[in-house]
Amino acid sequence: MTWTTLQTAMADHGYIASGDLAMALHLSLSLGRPLLLEGAAGVGKTEVARVLAAVKDTQLIRLQCYEGLDAAQAIYEWNYQRQLLAIRAASEDGETGKAVEARIFSDEFLLERPLLKAIRQDKAPVLLIDEIDRADEEFEAYLLEILSEFQITIPEMGTIMATTRPMVILTANGTRDLSDALRRRCLYAHVPYPDHETELSILVTRYPDITDRLCAQIVGFVQALRKQDLEKKPGIAEMLDFAAALMGLGVADLTDDPRILQASLATLLKTQMDRDAIPTEVAQRLAGKVA
Repeated sequence: MTWTTLQTAMADHGYIASGDLAMALHLSLSLGRPLLLEGAAGVGKTEVARVLAAVKDTQLIRLQCYEGLDAAQAIYEWNYQRQLLAIRAASEDGETGKAVEARIFSDEFLLERPLLKAIRQDKAPVLLIDEIDRADEEFEAYLLEILSEFQITIPEMGTIMATTRPMVILTANGTRDLSDALRRRCLYAHVPYPDHETELSILVTRYPDITDRLCAQIVGFVQALRKQDLEKKPGIAEMLDFAAALMGLGVADLTDDPRILQASLATLLKTQMDRDAIPTEVAQRLAGKVA
């Protein structure tokens, strides 16, 4: 699959990828290297992994990162309750020693978390490591062995080699700087907010029945909002929610009813400070510019 056919396949699944993004993803797949996607929240980074899984007709395995994430939650842990029950049962049957130890530290009692699960699939999955910059720096060290060798060492069982090599997508929102060691193991692409034509294509792809006039107004209005001083600029998902709300309300023109437009900002502005920053008169001014 060339990068252009990959780009077309993604479009067929509703994702309009830029040429740079499609090429980076193609190289990642060709070289078997993880792809790190950076950009503001809401630009569609996570969606890349979902669409890739659909294009490849494979499983999407997601690890959502957060502060305090550790190996037990991301890689594996033992089912301690079942192990204790097994030890008690073995003791009642007179079993002791290494035979019991070997049994309780086996696959039967192993709880697979996303990273271990991803390397033990018969068909290569897409592994999404979402918002890696929200995890602690120490957690990145856990990833290095996996991203370098696609293997995991479990002290009680030894080293588990990958059954198949997962297609790895990492996303980051710029919460903190990532380590050089992690970056070296990845290819890289920056995902910006879409330009006007791309965002029009995204909206038409998702809602083919939308009128040309309303489509242009929605995209122009949302892109104008992103230029305002906001805490959280609306992303693509918010733009699509905005369009769905307006279409559901039967709006044909953004300037028809200021009350409906202001109420519909609930789909775009997600903090009270941002709502206060865009009162009715400001929303009407922005809508008037794109009418």
